[in-house]
Amino acid sequence: MKKNNSLKKRRRKTARDTEMKKAGGGGGGGGGAAADKKRGRRSYAESATDAPTRKQAVKKDVFQIFAEKVRDHKDLESRWAVLQETRVEYFRGKDFVSFLRNHAELKDLLESDKNLEVEDIANILLRKNLIVRCDRVVKTVRPGKRKLSTWPAHLEIFADQVFSDNDAFFAWTFVNRRPLWQTLLSFCWPVLTLAICLFPVYPHQVKLFILYFCAGALLLILCLLLLRALIFGALWVILGKRVWFFPNILAEEATLKELFQFWPKKDEGERPKWTARLFYAIVAMLVILLLRHHAPDEAARARYQQRVSNIIDDVLEWSPRLALSGMMEKQTVVNVTDSKNNVTDGSKAGAETVAEPEDTEGETISDQFEEEIQNLGDTDHRY
Repeated sequence: MKKNNSLKKRRRKTARDTEMKKAGGGGGGGGGAAADKKRGRRSYAESATDAPTRKQAVKKDVFQIFAEKVRDHKDLESRWAVLQETRVEYFRGKDFVSFLRNHAELKDLLESDKNLEVEDIANILLRKNLIVRCDRVVKTVRPGKRKLSTWPAHLEIFADQVFSDNDAFFAWTFVNRRPLWQTLLSFCWPVLTLAICLFPVYPHQVKLFILYFCAGALLLILCLLLLRALIFGALWVILGKRVWFFPNILAEEATLKELFQFWPKKDEGERPKWTARLFYAIVAMLVILLLRHHAPDEAARARYQQRVSNIIDDVLEWSPRLALSGMMEKQTVVNVTDSKNNVTDGSKAGAETVAEPEDTEGETISDQFEEEIQNLGDTDHRY
């Protein structure tokens, strides 16, 4: 009996132990589920905190926005030059300093960095490769000049990329946004090219308008250049000053605004000698007298005018119909002349064949006549 009771107790203990183990395993599973929930909450919180940082990364750099605003501002004086075979827009360091002092409200675009000094802002722009420091290629004063050019036309990259306002130049490295009018103008170029190609089929009045408009524009440009040269020559000979009105009209690297600048630039060259001025004045007088002596007379002028008017009339009166009709007329004329040539060639050949036996007969008759005369002469000698 005792053995049976001990066996029963052992079985009960083992059953309790198994139940406790099961209970412990279930608690562990519940703990794992709770841990998974906590992990899910943490990952959601981390993703929620990462979302603003990603948005900030996607957001445009404040210094990029600042650089675009400064570049588009009209008060910052800038020019165009050639940097390593590339046209770039550049400004001077001292102009940048004075510009930001007069327009401090643009610093608000930098948000937390708006209290930085001008040099610090410029150095940050250099580190972000929004601008690059340049130096002039020609570092010596050219003959006839007093000092170096204020705005050089050719630049090179400076070795030390640090901001300075002492004769330092800085070029923008990013591509500026195109205005709307430039985009529309780029679409107009193909249309203009097609319109020029279709000039021969325009009506006569439209041709006249285009011709007189282009001739007037060309005459205006030539008169402007001639008047500009005459004013320069007269002031240079009389006063010894170099004054060029429309100073950038023949410049290769100039914007549209700079191209039509009227007022001349300040004369930075040395004053010319009076001997050189006198020499060129005498040469100019001789050229004027020579041209006046060899000027064309009224008859030559009338002939030249008639020749030019004939050329203009040929250009204006040309049309595809006239061209096609002229080609057809030429073709018919060629056909008629070919047929006539064939007929005349055939008649000539027949006449030659007919004339050949006549010539042979004439030759035989003349030979017989000569033989008879010789025979008569022989008989006379015999008698």
